[in-house]
Amino acid sequence: MTPRERFVRCNLFQEVDHAPFIEIAAWPQTIRRWLKEGLPLDVDSGFYLNGNEFFGFERWEYIPINTGIVPEFDYEILEENERTIMYRAGDGVVHKALKEGTTNGVRMSMDQYVSFPVTDRKSFYEMKKRYNPDSPVRYPRWWSSQVQCYRVRDYPLALTPIGGFGLYSMLRRWMGTEKACTVFYDDPAFAEEMLDFLADFFIQLTRRALNDVDVDWYNYFEDFAYKTGPLVSPSIYRKFLLPRYRRINEHLRKCGVNIISLDSDGNIEVLLPLIIEAGFNQICPMEQAAGMDAVRIRRQYGNALAFLGSIDKREIAKGKHEIEQELFRQVPYLIEAGGYIPSIDHSIPPDVSYPNFMYYLDVKRKILEGRHGA
Repeated sequence: MTPRERFVRCNLFQEVDHAPFIEIAAWPQTIRRWLKEGLPLDVDSGFYLNGNEFFGFERWEYIPINTGIVPEFDYEILEENERTIMYRAGDGVVHKALKEGTTNGVRMSMDQYVSFPVTDRKSFYEMKKRYNPDSPVRYPRWWSSQVQCYRVRDYPLALTPIGGFGLYSMLRRWMGTEKACTVFYDDPAFAEEMLDFLADFFIQLTRRALNDVDVDWYNYFEDFAYKTGPLVSPSIYRKFLLPRYRRINEHLRKCGVNIISLDSDGNIEVLLPLIIEAGFNQICPMEQAAGMDAVRIRRQYGNALAFLGSIDKREIAKGKHEIEQELFRQVPYLIEAGGYIPSIDHSIPPDVSYPNFMYYLDVKRKILEGRHGA
């Protein structure tokens, strides 16, 4: 069975030889730690987009369509002292950041977001000019040659890069979290205008790819929840987001995309009935720290949703005993139930040691082999 067949069949609750052997991502700081703890210096240590042969991961890829700002804002330093820097990034967001702990542009601490490029209709209309779906740069160079490669692939292919596009997440990028949550109350007509524009943009942008290539799945990046619940209520979801999700998802399914995934950290459990109603059939990363218990949710919703993730990154950081407990607590049951790809429930943080990670992979591999005889 090829990685493509395995990935598609698993997410559609069909019989497979074994569940896909993949992980989502790791922080750059995690890789730096692992290099000090035994990860060979001469191997490709990245596995953000397309698997990694060294770790034994199966290949998957995203079509590198540019869903962002074109052209980007000019980078501009607004203020700077010995300790901090304030700058406008390419997405138009003004950041304030600590200089300490920065390595090759990667910071150990999160930036403070000072201001955002969309504050009202006038700034939104200016932003729209940077979202022309027909901009040539949105598709990779030599697209026709890339299409030929995609047509003979044996690995699963997603429509746009991970973290590339979502409805709420785009509002958050434009306006910041607070205004992305309150605009539905303060100016509902404005919220609908922006969401309709985003749906139009995405559908027009992706027509070419969906016409040229058989795409297996699409993963919305939303991150619209925190530890105890979502940032948007069910009523807001139903009124504002659900109709636009339906429109996009109908477009995807008409073009043969059978796996439509929602990526959100935090606890989105109260939204699951609406997520299913909107046409989603996969959820990731099922964050354990937020109470997204995959075993309980599988028992409640059956085959309505496939899962990717669900393995608590905090337990993987502790030691062998905790790793075994975490895996055996849920993986055998979920594999048997179907529609499940076991993976750590987020980018792997730097408190996970290289020995712990390799032990986790070994135990996970043995569980999959024991269940499926691979």
